Amino acid sequence: LWCLNFHFLPLCPQLCGAALLAVGIWVSVDGPSFVKIFGPMSSSAMQFVNVGYFLIAAGAVLFALGFLGCYGAQTESKCALMTFFFILLLIFIAEVAAAVVALVYTTLAENFLTAVVVPNIKKEYGSQKDFTQVWNSTMAGLKCCGFTNYTDFEGSPYVRKNGTFPPYCCYDSVNNSFMEPCNNFTAHNMSVQGCFKQLLYDIRTNAVTVGGVAAGIGGLELAAMIVSMYLYCNLE
Repeated sequence: LWCLNFHFLPLCPQLCGAALLAVGIWVSVDGPSFVKIFGPMSSSAMQFVNVGYFLIAAGAVLFALGFLGCYGAQTESKCALMTFFFILLLIFIAEVAAAVVALVYTTLAENFLTAVVVPNIKKEYGSQKDFTQVWNSTMAGLKCCGFTNYTDFEGSPYVRKNGTFPPYCCYDSVNNSFMEPCNNFTAHNMSVQGCFKQLLYDIRTNAVTVGGVAAGIGGLELAAMIVSMYLYCNLE
């Protein structure tokens, strides 16, 4: 086949999909070990979405998309190449839109996530082992408390059982110690920042790294779209 060098570029989504599938299955089967290896930033991401299922779904879509691109390139199928191009274009547009919304409408995103995450904290923290462990890793690593603040834990199984808030909500950053007992009065006076705002701060601090990764992914998607369109236009 002519243009053989181009035929392997659609493998990029397929390889990325396979990697995401593998990581997604790993997180779903053994989330705590994932957190231990990749640290508190990974555990904080696990608060906002079910990372395991999300990665499995994204990996499956990318794997199927990569297969479609490879099939179109190898069989010189215009229909497959055009379908590959448009699906990848839609994904690219969705990513750009999501990035713009995340940057411009941070408060809106926070309100939406609060409505989703906080009820889960009140329901699961202190009763569901993995959920509690992931949150503990997040709060210990980011030096934060809950999603917004200590009030997220009010009425949770942990508070009902122990009569206090998690110790991370009474962390004294000046003395690098925990104030005990971590009751409502102490937690209120300590005013430990919520994990969402702390995560935003960390992302902004590492904006160059985050932007570089995003630019790399976008570049690969653009390259795959250009090659698929090039092949499409040069097929007889």
